Amino acid sequence: MDDCIFCRIASGEIPSDIVLEDGGFVAFRDIHPKAPQHLLVVPRSHIGSLNDLELWRKGEGHLLLQFIVRVAERVGVKESGYRVLTNVGRDGGQEVQHLHFHILGGQDLGDFR
Repeated sequence: MDDCIFCRIASGEIPSDIVLEDGGFVAFRDIHPKAPQHLLVVPRSHIGSLNDLELWRKGEGHLLLQFIVRVAERVGVKESGYRVLTNVGRDGGQEVQHLHFHILGGQDLGDFR
């Protein structure tokens, strides 16, 4: 999608602090971090949210989870722990209508806030 900021980041059109990428996914640092390590993981293909997962090929969700673990390892939070979350829809706090997962770590995140 031409107007989707995450599509433009994933394609390299908009520069970003990319931490890891492969053929299906891109991980980059959040510009407004909520933890010492705060990254966004997006699929290269435009998927609006978790509600649209039927658009994915079989097994792509598993590849996404494996990619998230690789990102956590790359930024040094795999062993100490991290939080993975996604927002769905307006009431869920989704600001960009492109499926994305936040990886937060690098400190004790405590109870969910």
